[in-house]
Amino acid sequence: MVAQFEVLYNSQESKARLGRLQLTHGVVETPVFMPVGTQATVKSMTPEELKRIGAEIILSNTYHLYLRPGHELVREAGGLHSFMNWDKPILTDSGGFQVFSLADLRKISQEGVTFSSHIDGSRHFFSPERSMEIQMALGADIAMAFDICSPYPYEYNEAARDLEITLDWAKRCKEYHSREDQALFGIVQGGLYEDLRKRSVEELVAIDFPGYGIGGLSVGEPKDLMYEMLEVTVPLMPEDKPRYLMGVGSPDCLVEGVLRGVDMFDCVLPTRIARNGTCWTSEGKVTVRNARYAKDFGPLDPNCDCYTCRHYSRAYIRHLFKAEEILGLRLTTIHNLAYLINLMHRVREAIKEEKLEALAKEIRGLYPN
Repeated sequence: MVAQFEVLYNSQESKARLGRLQLTHGVVETPVFMPVGTQATVKSMTPEELKRIGAEIILSNTYHLYLRPGHELVREAGGLHSFMNWDKPILTDSGGFQVFSLADLRKISQEGVTFSSHIDGSRHFFSPERSMEIQMALGADIAMAFDICSPYPYEYNEAARDLEITLDWAKRCKEYHSREDQALFGIVQGGLYEDLRKRSVEELVAIDFPGYGIGGLSVGEPKDLMYEMLEVTVPLMPEDKPRYLMGVGSPDCLVEGVLRGVDMFDCVLPTRIARNGTCWTSEGKVTVRNARYAKDFGPLDPNCDCYTCRHYSRAYIRHLFKAEEILGLRLTTIHNLAYLINLMHRVREAIKEEKLEALAKEIRGLYPN
């Protein structure tokens, strides 16, 4: 089987679990955070730097790579792994979220979505089959089924209509997908409606995917509603398949998701805020551009041993941002991703030792809602 998932330990104090996911290009220990390399690159970082901070799997984006440089070019280059010089696992999302959030003039039908490129306005069509064709050409270890991510807020009838189409598209993705070295995950939708989430899980499990994404959350709703939907959704999902909460990556949400049984996460947030000079640390959030750090010669995080914290001061990094030097955002990006990857290592250790609730309390104190 192309994706073999094993639950190694179930926590006694929560729904958290330790797992191991075997993919074509390597093993991923879960719970895991996946850095996002939207356009076949994690912004400002080399693959070697990602490996040094402990990244096990990264995510790339079907929509963006289809538009530029084109999936056929990536196929000709030997696939995404060869093209971007990354020999560990890769997950590609289906392009659905970007079609609905970035593209203009969308027209949705049962067959698929016609949309305009956010780059040049050119017209394109994505169907479940087209998304599978592109993702098979890209050659990631995990592909995601094409879905509709309902915007927030939305009415019940809208969420139900989108779910109906998404379930049909999931079947079509499964029927069309044929790449034997690539796992295809289904995506649970249903908005903030318990009965729709339940139906989504039941029908996707009947289709039988090797893993399942949880979509349509972290799209603007309050965090307590997201957690409520996780508490409804996750217990319905198969015990022996990985559960992937899509688009979530703040320290507090990662820990809260793990407590509720989630295994995999991704988000652009750590690299996005890094480019604005904001960092997560063991002392809370630090916005290094602020004047208070002009003469602070200590590291970004005194308890971090990443490359940035071992070599550079807050004062120097602030200077780089004020001078608009590229090195500044590179250093903050390295730190933020290292912080999250180390946090997930701490989470895995805490699960083993039945101390996850204590770690969650620490993170809630550092990053209150």
